[in-house]
Amino acid sequence: MIHAMIGRRGTVGLIASVVAVRSTRAAENDPICIGISGAYTGADSANSFATRNGAMLAIEEANDKGGLAGRTITTVELNEATANAGGYDPAQSAANARKFVSDPRIVAIVGPDHSGAGKAMAPILSQGDLATVTPDTTNPDITSSKFANEFRPAGKPIYFRTLTTDDYRGPGMARFLTNTLGVKSGYVLDDSGAYGVGLADAFVAGARSAGMTISGRDSLDPKQADYMATFTKIKAIGPQALFYGGDLQAGLKVAKQSYEIIPQTIKSGGGGLYGGGFIEQAGSSAAEGWYVALTSPHLEGEKIASWQTRYQQRWGVPPIDYSVTAYDAAQVILDAIRRVAASGKPIDRHTVRDAVQTTNLDTLQGNIQFDENGDIIDRTVSIFQVRHDPAYPNNDAVHQFKYVGSAPRQ
Repeated sequence: MIHAMIGRRGTVGLIASVVAVRSTRAAENDPICIGISGAYTGADSANSFATRNGAMLAIEEANDKGGLAGRTITTVELNEATANAGGYDPAQSAANARKFVSDPRIVAIVGPDHSGAGKAMAPILSQGDLATVTPDTTNPDITSSKFANEFRPAGKPIYFRTLTTDDYRGPGMARFLTNTLGVKSGYVLDDSGAYGVGLADAFVAGARSAGMTISGRDSLDPKQADYMATFTKIKAIGPQALFYGGDLQAGLKVAKQSYEIIPQTIKSGGGGLYGGGFIEQAGSSAAEGWYVALTSPHLEGEKIASWQTRYQQRWGVPPIDYSVTAYDAAQVILDAIRRVAASGKPIDRHTVRDAVQTTNLDTLQGNIQFDENGDIIDRTVSIFQVRHDPAYPNNDAVHQFKYVGSAPRQ
């Protein structure tokens, strides 16, 4: 198994260690183990480490207070990305899910970080009755009752989210563009992945409902280097806005090449573009002005400021909003373990899954409860815009992404 080890200043090293698989339940005095899944290789790795660090901060704080039920919390961390894929890899994600399920110490998981990984993992986790709480995967199919046979074949929900889904994000961004910015025509791109296609589909539906004309749509190959022909075509059509659904592997090239060919077009996308990695890799000029939509409330004020200080002191870099949803994801699991222990039931993946389902927890982002499918009840979509501030590093998402407001709900 691969364990991601991060030092206090964010230095990353990946080390391999062999973990013996035991066929019986972990002993009652053994540490309680939580799995963590992230994409620690490729263009999106910065966000994955930011979510990993958010979850780890919650776990470390619990251990600093003596653990839970007199037991320490430990983690098993697996990389859902591969160098060959250039990011998340569904085959690797499925293999990781089997490793998580086969380890009886693991009572729940934080992650994954990509919807394509989630689609690969969910059926396996379902068969193992192993709950996962994801801080940043938003494809609605995974938790939809319409696809329950595919993604939760064992019946019970095992896929829970601390943020809402793209069927709220896409229309929210579309309403922001039309209602707030007055956009009447748009062109849509996606990166051919599960997250990107689903988000683009949701945006198109929301845009048409809001009265925007969709001038065209294309799917991009993330490994292709040159999208110039696509942007030359878009320039000839002349839409007011561009919407991109997808992750950074294609998104970086979209940002750079759209800046060269259609610099005056309003540009927008989803959470795949959010985070310091976008500005750092695309460059401040190409990233400037992009609007991105996140599927969770944006937090400001004293409560979050204190937490941000703790995060930066621990990891040496400022958090991003997904660090918050990851911290809260870990808190959901820790709360479930705490309630199971108080009930006198054994702490295992079955009792923890049932407890996660009944979560009613006040967290950094507010109260978290889940519906019957595992989706968070809060449907807030937050809009940010890249406004480069040279006083701060390009990878400082807190200061480079300016909060605009919540997307219009209708």
